Parts: sequence; C-alpha cells; structure tokens
Amino acid sequence: MGVVNVTPDSFSDGGRFEDAEAALAHAVRLIEEGADILDVGGESTRPGAAPVAVEEELRRVLPVIRQLRDVPVSVDTRRPEVMRAALDQGASMINDVEALTAPGATDAVASSECAVCLMHKKGDPATMQRDPHYDDVVVEVLTFLENRMKAAVEAGIARDRIVLDPGFGFGKTLQHNMTLLRNLERFKSLGAPILAGWSRKSSLGEITGRPVLTNEAERLPASLAMALLSLQCGATILRVHDVKETRDVVEVWRAFKGTARA
Repeated sequence: MGVVNVTPDSFSDGGRFEDAEAALAHAVRLIEEGADILDVGGESTRPGAAPVAVEEELRRVLPVIRQLRDVPVSVDTRRPEVMRAALDQGASMINDVEALTAPGATDAVASSECAVCLMHKKGDPATMQRDPHYDDVVVEVLTFLENRMKAAVEAGIARDRIVLDPGFGFGKTLQHNMTLLRNLERFKSLGAPILAGWSRKSSLGEITGRPVLTNEAERLPASLAMALLSLQCGATILRVHDVKETRDVVEVWRAFKGTARA
C-alpha cells in the first residue's frame, strides 16, 4: 500500500503532494514502482496534528481519486461524509483510523461493496502520544479490534471485506509498538488480513536517532527492516512511503519462503 498524502502537514512528506497534480504524479509513480493499493489521505493524523474541516479534506482528495479509477484506491479518512464522496468517485477501500466509530461511518461502508481497514488508536492525534498507558497492550488492542470487527459484521459488512490494523504509533510508546509486533500472529486469530504501518515513523527515529523531516532517506533502512519483520510476524499489507525499495524486500522474503512470483 503506497502512501499519497494530499496534505501540507504530514510528518514526512507534508506539502510535497498537496497540489492535486503533484499527488497524481506521485500516485502513478508508486503504481509503477509496484504498489498494489494507493492510500490517499487529506488529513494528517500524525502526533500533534490538528483536525481538518470536512470541506477542506474533500477539496484535497476528490480530484486525485477521480483520476485513479483504474487502480485500487484506499481513502484514509475518519469522516463518513468523505467516505461516501470517495466511494462515489470510485474508491475501493476505506482506511479508518477510528475503526468506523464515528456516527454514520459504519453505514457509509456497509452501503457499498468496498473493503475497509479498522485501526486501533488511543486518543486524538493532537494528544495521543502524551504518555499513553495500557495494562496489557496486546489484549486491549486485540479486544478492541475484535469488537469493532463484530460491530462491522453485524452492520452488514462481510468479513472478507475487513482488514485490521493494530495502529503502530497511534497512542503507543516504542515499547507498546514492539510488544504488538512481537505478538502480531495473535491478531490473525480474528480471521482478517493484518495491515502494518511502520514507514518512517517516530518509533524508528527513537531507535536509530535518525530524523525524518530533514531527509526522508534517513529512516529508509529502519523502515525496510520493519517491513521485513512485519511480514515475518504475519502482516498481509504493508503501508509504506518507499514502494520500490519495500517491493524488493517483499520479493526477497518471498524467495526465502519459496513463494516468489513466477
């Protein structure tokens, strides 16, 4: 899953693709580099980010989605109004950091045939990294996703349309993130594909001491290491900024597993 941030303030590439034409060119390049899905977002959910008005989010993402009808497009949004508009324009997946908890979100997805990613997040983006606490992070995140998946199915969303994301970096310390990764296999018991999003995140900077805002390549090696670890731990979808390089990791892993493409 290649990331297309149509925002001025995303944590690693904010502003580079805010213009629809630039975002579209970036999206095309990611497909050429091997992305299977494009994840288009018009609101940054990085730690400390302020919310964006619905009208502004729509202004950012809809012109891009309209031009990408021939490829699988996921829309990274937590707002039902944006979900409905994006689906009307041909989006095939909703990636919701709030796991369809907003009023009307479940109905927006249930009324279509799209896929949906349900993610765990503790707190709001503006404050979620201020000393997050869990008694047992694996049990709490697993229970949350199990409950959200059950609610989605009861609302008419078929199980085979659902993807689950433990939400690395969303209201979690480095230790929480590592504990979740080590126990990612446990999430497969829920019977849905697992999405892992580690690309360029602050946890990697905490481990390596590498910044991201000054040079995007600084966290590339760590991002690739986490992509491989995520695959080994059971992830099905990797949400990444660096598609070409991550694709190489995937192909090497497949060759090792004996599942390389013919």
